[in-house]
Amino acid sequence: MKALVSIITVNYNGLRDTCEMIDSFRSRETYPRYEIIVVDNGSRLPEAEEIQERYRDNPVPGGSLSGSPVSFPPVKVVRNINNGFAGGNNAGLKAAEGDYLFFINNDTLIKEPVLDALVRRIESDSRRNGGVSPMLKFAARPDTLQYAGFTPLSPVTLRNAAIGFMQQDSPRFRIPRETASLHGAAMMVSRRALQDAGTMSEVYFLFYEELDWSAQLRKAGYRLWYEPAAVVYHKEGMTARRGSPTREFYLSRARMLFARRNLRGIGKYLSCAYLCILAAPKKAAVYLLHGQVALAKATICGTCEGIYKNIRTA
Repeated sequence: MKALVSIITVNYNGLRDTCEMIDSFRSRETYPRYEIIVVDNGSRLPEAEEIQERYRDNPVPGGSLSGSPVSFPPVKVVRNINNGFAGGNNAGLKAAEGDYLFFINNDTLIKEPVLDALVRRIESDSRRNGGVSPMLKFAARPDTLQYAGFTPLSPVTLRNAAIGFMQQDSPRFRIPRETASLHGAAMMVSRRALQDAGTMSEVYFLFYEELDWSAQLRKAGYRLWYEPAAVVYHKEGMTARRGSPTREFYLSRARMLFARRNLRGIGKYLSCAYLCILAAPKKAAVYLLHGQVALAKATICGTCEGIYKNIRTA
């Protein structure tokens, strides 16, 4: 019998996207054993109730690739407060029964089955393989890649790159490889690896959660993979958007928190010094030169909170 996969997604004022994602799984996925768990992170409207009502246990006409009616189990809905990306996913874990946990953004779609390829990748060496992310493409331009693995974070500046980002799909991206980090938009981990590495830290609220978790999985002795045989389409915008103060605050905060939580020895002190003495002031100065006072303030305040935030229980 195939292992059970728990698909976990977080909804926050995103009813339409969440329903489209669920519908894509129900119409395209052929893996025989999976459950879908939606965590509503305190949406303004009663979206949790609408999702629960819409996906009660009833046959869905044409709900399979063959076009025949299929009866699906109800979608599990978890009501949660808005405690961020990690907090929402961790709330979903409490309701998950699967041997494998597939965390996926609600603004994604699948156009062909993905679960079997991801499960096979982990099971090819279940003692050493702890997690896997699929190929990610932009939904607005399906031939353009968002992710084909991550390069390692640089030791001091904490910079990395998504392999294949904004490049056309080609055979060189169709080779499975180990990756430094999983991608938060779509990542599967085994329950065994979860138990050894622990859940995602909720100290970040936004940004760096999957990078931190990937680091914890590797410290626990597991390998992480990029699997191109599974493809997920992400609705995220392809062009960089002008930053908001909220985004700049949490991004600056997250970088500092990551350095404090994951680096050791002299590297930790060098990275923290770089972030607070060079990187943050330089970025704030650029914002000030462009008259963006709120963004400059958010950068400095986020960095400062990252320095002083208690991470002992995170």
